[in-house]
Amino acid sequence: MTTLLLTLAGAVLIGVSLGLLGGGGSILAVPLLVYVADLPAKEAIATSLLVVGVTSAVGVLPHARAHRVRWRTGLVFGVAGMAGAYAGGRLAAYVPAGVLLVGFAVMMLATATAMILGRRAQAAGAAPRKLSMPRVVGDGVVVGLVTGLVGAGGGFLVVPALALLGGLPMPVAVGTSLVVIAMKSFAGLAGYLSGVSINWGLAVAVTAAAIVGSLLGGRLVGSVPPDVLRRVFGWFVVVMGVFVLTRQLPTPWGPVVGALAAAGTVTGVVWGRRRRVHSGQQRLGSPLHRHARTGVER
Repeated sequence: MTTLLLTLAGAVLIGVSLGLLGGGGSILAVPLLVYVADLPAKEAIATSLLVVGVTSAVGVLPHARAHRVRWRTGLVFGVAGMAGAYAGGRLAAYVPAGVLLVGFAVMMLATATAMILGRRAQAAGAAPRKLSMPRVVGDGVVVGLVTGLVGAGGGFLVVPALALLGGLPMPVAVGTSLVVIAMKSFAGLAGYLSGVSINWGLAVAVTAAAIVGSLLGGRLVGSVPPDVLRRVFGWFVVVMGVFVLTRQLPTPWGPVVGALAAAGTVTGVVWGRRRRVHSGQQRLGSPLHRHARTGVER
């Protein structure tokens, strides 16, 4: 009974993460189902795809009402991702579960670093960049493959792709990512069902709790500054990535590798910020920038 209550409480957090951050659902769901609900890794991955897919589909509703969904970009990205996700789900049958989880953790840390650093600020008056359709398709297939392979809904990859590469405002990237996550999760689940069975009673209970959390998280998005969202999301992914690495690698290597991974991520963030500050100072000191600041608009 205690295990079920802990699992359902964690499921609410999965929903809040999806609704508020546009991702992180599977980052919570897979460890929750493996380490709390005590499911085998591949069954946990398949179940997480179901939970995250349904929760994302419901969680997109408050974002859509608030006009925080870029439908064309989301649907194209999602369709491309579905192809990759189905292929990844079929391929996962041939990869050891431990390898899947370790690879999952490594990608979490790399993506978290990019999210924490964010993208360079655009010059004043510059038009927002448009995300080209070939790039949307390419990114969608790659992210979809990861989704199907390791059971991640892909929000921790989709949000950076939309916010960092596509130039979407963070709240819009969050809302749009839920469309993509739902589509890819269902495709990845279809790939897994050919070789994995699901405890449907547990899956339905976890999904219902996660939906409640997603609706709550969706209501909070407009009241949280976008940069705060991005940084919180990034550090959250770092913590979960280190946790998964620590648990999957044998003692004493697990804690050592986890500590090294955490230190490396922090170092990467600090180095990236210093490099960005230095680059910004160089631009501020350039003749072109001085002219732009002091010149009279004609």
